[in-house]
Amino acid sequence: MSLQWTLIAGFLYTEVAVVLLLLLPGISPSRWQKVFRSRILKALSNQAGVYFTVLLAVLCLFLLDALREMRKYSGDTDVKHESHQHLDAEMQTNMRLFRAQRNFYISGFALFLCLVIKRLASLISTQAQLSADNEAALKQARSATTTARNMMVGKGEEAQNSSNEVSAQVKKQLKEKEDLISNLQEELNKKTQEVKELKSENEKKKKDHDAILSQQKGLSREYDRLADENAKLQKLMDSANKKED
Repeated sequence: MSLQWTLIAGFLYTEVAVVLLLLLPGISPSRWQKVFRSRILKALSNQAGVYFTVLLAVLCLFLLDALREMRKYSGDTDVKHESHQHLDAEMQTNMRLFRAQRNFYISGFALFLCLVIKRLASLISTQAQLSADNEAALKQARSATTTARNMMVGKGEEAQNSSNEVSAQVKKQLKEKEDLISNLQEELNKKTQEVKELKSENEKKKKDHDAILSQQKGLSREYDRLADENAKLQKLMDSANKKED
C-alpha cells in the first residue's frame, strides 16, 4: 500500500474510533460540549469550515481516482478473460483491480464517516444546549413558585387581591414554562432518535466494512492459489522444454 493510501487508511481507523467514542453512553452531551469548547478546539473552530472543505475535496479526489482505476483494470480483466493468455499478466491485472477496489472502499468510508462525525458533533452540541435551557427553565419556574408562595404567606387580607393577581401571573408563567419545557423535551427526544438512527447506520456500515475485509481475505487466498497454479504450470513447461531439448 502506497504512502497516501496508508495515511487515508489510518485516517479511516481514526474516524471509526472517534465515532465509537462519540456514541459511548457513559459520556453526557454536556461533557462533550465542554470538550468542544476547549481552548484547542475553539482555536481551530475559526478555520474549521475551511479545513473540513479541503478534507472533503481531498477525499473526493482520492475516491474518483480509485473509481478511475477500478474502471481501467475492470476493462483489462475482461479482455484477459476472453483471451486466456499470459497468466502472469492476468494475475497482475487482478491484483491491481483488487487494490483499486480496496482504495475505493477506504476513501468512500473515510468520506462517509467524516460527514457522520460532523453531524454527530452538531447533534451532541444541540442536545447539550437544549438540556441547559431545560434546566434554566426549571430553575426559573421553581424560583417564581417560591416567590409567589412567600408573597401569599406574608401578605394580609388587604394584599389578597394583589396576591391573587400575582398568583395568576405566576400560574400563567408556569404554564408557559411547562409548555416550553414540553417543547424542549420533544425536541430533545427527536435529537436522541436521530442519534440512535445514526448509531444504527454506523453499525450497518461497520458490518459492511467487515464484509469487505472478509472479501479481501478471500481474494488474497484466491491470488495465492493462482500463484501456486502458475508455479506448477511453469515447472511443467520447463520440464517439457527439457524433454524437447
